Amino acid sequence: MTVLARARRGIRQLSPQVVLLLLFVFCLLSVFISAYYLYGWKRGLEPSGDVVGPDCDEPKVAPSRLLPLKTLKVVDSSRTDPLVLVFVESLYSQLGQEIVAILESSRFKYRTEIAPGKGDMPTLTDKDRGRFALIIYENILKYVNLDAWNRELLDKYCVEYGVGIIGFFKANENSLLSAQLKGFPLFLHSNLALKDCSINPKSPLLYITRPSEVEKGVLPGEDWTVFQSNHSTYEPVLLAKTKSAESIPHMSVDAALHTTVMQDLGLHDGIQRVLFGNNLNFWLHKLVFVDSVSFLTGKRLSLPLDRYILVDIDDIFVGKEGTRMKVEDVKALFDTQNELRTHIPNFTFNLGYSGKFFHTGTDAEDEGDDLLLSYVREFWWFPHMWSHMQPHLFHNQSVLAEQMTLNKKFAVEHGIPTDMGYAVAPHHSGVYPVHVQLYEAWKQVWSIKVTSTEEYPHLKPARYRRGFIHNGIMVLPRQTCGLFTHTIFYNEYPGGSSELDKIINGGELFLTVLLNPISIFMTHLSNYGNDRLGLYTFKHLVRFLNSWTNLKLQTLPPVQLAQKYFQIFSEEKDPLWQDPCEDKRHKDIWSKEKTCDRFPKLLIIGPQKTGTTALYLFLGMHPDLSSNYPSSETFEEIQFFNGHNYHKGIDWYMEYFPIPSNTTSDFYFEKSANYFDSEVAPRRAAALLSKAKVITILINPADRAYSWYQHQRAHDDPVALKYTFHEVITAGPEAAPKLRTLQNRCLVPGWYATHIERWLNSYHANQILVLDGKLLRTEPAKVMETVQKFLSVTNFIDYHKTLAFDPKKGFWCQLLDGGKTKCLGKSKGRKYPEMDSDSRAFLRDYYRDHNIELSKLLYKMGQTLPTWLREELQSTRVEELLQARWR
Repeated sequence: MTVLARARRGIRQLSPQVVLLLLFVFCLLSVFISAYYLYGWKRGLEPSGDVVGPDCDEPKVAPSRLLPLKTLKVVDSSRTDPLVLVFVESLYSQLGQEIVAILESSRFKYRTEIAPGKGDMPTLTDKDRGRFALIIYENILKYVNLDAWNRELLDKYCVEYGVGIIGFFKANENSLLSAQLKGFPLFLHSNLALKDCSINPKSPLLYITRPSEVEKGVLPGEDWTVFQSNHSTYEPVLLAKTKSAESIPHMSVDAALHTTVMQDLGLHDGIQRVLFGNNLNFWLHKLVFVDSVSFLTGKRLSLPLDRYILVDIDDIFVGKEGTRMKVEDVKALFDTQNELRTHIPNFTFNLGYSGKFFHTGTDAEDEGDDLLLSYVREFWWFPHMWSHMQPHLFHNQSVLAEQMTLNKKFAVEHGIPTDMGYAVAPHHSGVYPVHVQLYEAWKQVWSIKVTSTEEYPHLKPARYRRGFIHNGIMVLPRQTCGLFTHTIFYNEYPGGSSELDKIINGGELFLTVLLNPISIFMTHLSNYGNDRLGLYTFKHLVRFLNSWTNLKLQTLPPVQLAQKYFQIFSEEKDPLWQDPCEDKRHKDIWSKEKTCDRFPKLLIIGPQKTGTTALYLFLGMHPDLSSNYPSSETFEEIQFFNGHNYHKGIDWYMEYFPIPSNTTSDFYFEKSANYFDSEVAPRRAAALLSKAKVITILINPADRAYSWYQHQRAHDDPVALKYTFHEVITAGPEAAPKLRTLQNRCLVPGWYATHIERWLNSYHANQILVLDGKLLRTEPAKVMETVQKFLSVTNFIDYHKTLAFDPKKGFWCQLLDGGKTKCLGKSKGRKYPEMDSDSRAFLRDYYRDHNIELSKLLYKMGQTLPTWLREELQSTRVEELLQARWR
């Protein structure tokens, strides 16, 4: 009898009770085996002794076990654009805004999207390039619960392009106390109160963060989530204890430290992730978040470790009695400077003075003034105004220069250096918005090269502050530090002294240094007398930075600091002028002699050779509309927003428009036809003229290209005279540079949809009117009726009565008294040969896709298709039908 037959016979003889008992034993054994492989042997985390408090000499950590590893694919990070895709719950969610604020402060480019549930995923690739270098989910569950199609699409993208994911889990009252994250060997335990947070020194993502401290005390909130896993792909980053040291229900192993931020090394599925068990309210989360962005992007989105700090002390000698420095305060200032130099090489306080107020305090304070001047070589010095005046109130450059000369004379008499090349205007007056007289006087008297302000582009929010260069002077962003002229006593700090300590220890002041390579801090004389809050603040800030970060603190004199700033942020050299009247603060520090009513309310943007000059003439005939004054260089065009004139500032621009009358009907406009295809003009125009209306005129792009070529020939362009039109438009990439330049000026402005899209990124569609250039030439009165409605002018005029066709010129002109006409100059309406058929055919094919895109765009904008465009589209359809028939 075989063994198998004997086994069958034995089983038949078993009683039902025995069979049930065997099944029970088998199930029990299965449970134990599953538990073993699920939780396994714990892999201990061994923080250094200085990380853990004295009551946790050998802490137990939530278990982790080495399982089979997935080999990570080596990827080329340069295949993705340095852009972060942020999935938010809503456009107004608090955590989403905090994420964006950190990215903006760091000057990292990002795009926000409402997290899709079962909706469409944004396009992730462009040809063979990835569009995003990092994915961030405000709610990681939106990623976990993606529908299968989108989840597979996103995961495949992340693996292929080496893109990591940062996710946040914020528990609420509906969250399960313990649950497994769907699809991951990771367990979550939620709604916990935690304390005493420490950093895992073995975490590979740490860069700025220094793992040498324990943040003692209770963590904010009682809705924390901790992570537990038995897979070696997970590495704890931040750990904490439960608030009352109790064990966590449903956790298999009792652990003293629990993971609040978990790093996924990508060994499970090839995707690296960092998961946060709460939002960014906790300052250490912000610090680790910055490191996570750096690590997951291979430091492509990362700031260097160097941090340059300059502390300005404004209003030296200016303070009221009782707020100024005395002898002991000056000694403390000097001693603290030496103490700070042990952490910041050559750290030097930068003192801004107004000499008129020297020796205007009490006797004890005047002695402090004397001692300060005896230390004159120990500090850096910069001029305020002699009498602490606001420069924008003075419209005469010579008056400003006289005041500056008095301050300079005081400096020379007292041995104060006058060659620092740095100055600050009281109340930031005249720096931005720019007061031209201040800049000129600064250069005349002091040879100033650098200043700083909080105002560009706006005072708040501080993360938007940027630098710029104007009139040869470098303007750096200035930061506040929680100290103002009235904050003198520690115990009387607004909100209590703990508020100041919060700002320093992980709060706004700490984040300013963390997220800005260069920080110029504004303080005041009054912050260094009495309780010396200025000294307290910066001593504690430097200690905190050295305790928690690897940042390398440094300093430089202002001119060298400005050079370093624009070396790091070279893209900020060009300013972006904004409307001073849109910001109450800016309006308050702007000259009362200036008015925003002098800005135009309409821009005619081109493109060239489409009839813009004719429209300019017709608009000038309207009683409610006034054009700009002509330019000696560019005639009726100012060409402000697209060229070198932009750097002359808004005062220069306003001089081209009349001083407004007392009526409300003043409506200024300007025409510069090369604004249309400029890459910078739309953004610049919208910043200064956000409410302006915009008109563009379009003709057949082929006719426009040919007209430009003939225009250049008429102006004796040697390239246009040397080559035929067909040779110009068909020239290849190997052609001479000057030939390619002419080709671009002929062809590129005709990419109408591309250029209008750029304007739509800065202006709303209802602010833009697209005119039919062909109709403007044949029926101008009808077109002007449309224009008047678009502008909502008060007086509506009938252009049939003000225009007349001139048969000699071949176009419409202004009708004068006596039946005479006033037409455009000789250069307009020029006659030239018809375009050759080969060129016409080439251009019809060249512009086919551009014209199709234009038709879609105009339909989306709700605008009428020009007659020439309808004809081109019809011709395209006929060609397609013929080609289909021949196939």
